[in-house]
Amino acid sequence: MRLEIASRKATKYACLKFHYAKSVPVNTFGYSVFNDNNEWCGVILYGSGASNQLGKQLNLKQGQYLELVRVALNGKQKSTSKCLAVSMKIIKNKMPLVKALISFADNGQNHKGIIYQATNWYYTGKFKGDKEYFINGRWMHPRSVGSINGSRAKDKLPKGTLIRQGSSKLRYVYPLDKSLVPLCKSMAKPYPKNASEV
Repeated sequence: MRLEIASRKATKYACLKFHYAKSVPVNTFGYSVFNDNNEWCGVILYGSGASNQLGKQLNLKQGQYLELVRVALNGKQKSTSKCLAVSMKIIKNKMPLVKALISFADNGQNHKGIIYQATNWYYTGKFKGDKEYFINGRWMHPRSVGSINGSRAKDKLPKGTLIRQGSSKLRYVYPLDKSLVPLCKSMAKPYPKNASEV
């Protein structure tokens, strides 16, 4: 298995074909994953975070953390958790200013963050989801709406746009800087295993 910087073409294809959200996150970078047979398996993407408040819980500013925003793989990889672990190691080695990784599992998709549990992230709790907008025949996250109309989601929405409350998210944190381990441990909750536990 090997990882290399993902091209825009690979990123777009993997996100649209292999991920349930069927959208490409904005302002991201990531890695293409190749298995031992040199077959391309998809991408793992990171970004600066949906909000400049994302790192507040860890007392970190933007630039000191990254959000894992997509794991869009086609199943040809031997181990998804190993692919993620390798990408995390690359970031730790290549981006010394990044002190932590943050990600969210979508409870509405019955995702409990098993991949994060397998790679020893800390689960820090359940959070209310963002509002979603029904545009172009599908429900969209505010960031996706902004990427289409060039504005914040609440601005310039088509008249009569349907709005709903998005599903809750399960937050996971991985400290790349050892000094953050005690704080992460203090926030950590037992890993959720099924819907009744969150």
